[in-house]
Amino acid sequence: MPYKQLGDLPDSVRDNVPRHAQEIYLEAFNSAWDQYADPDERRGDASREETAHRVACAAVKQKYEKGDDGRWHRKDD
Repeated sequence: MPYKQLGDLPDSVRDNVPRHAQEIYLEAFNSAWDQYADPDERRGDASREETAHRVACAAVKQKYEKGDDGRWHRKDD
């Protein structure tokens, strides 16, 4: 189900990525939720929610990377 605000995101996102990355996640998840409503649009037998989470993670990884310290850091543009 789409997320209305950052506080609704899964703990694994809220507790581990910076606020800006959370904003990216929320926007990408909600967009993918709408885009992949039709099961024929998804890969394999992935659920709508699973697909949306994968898309959201990929969106965050475009701008952020996990450092050697285990924390997420913005990539140099």
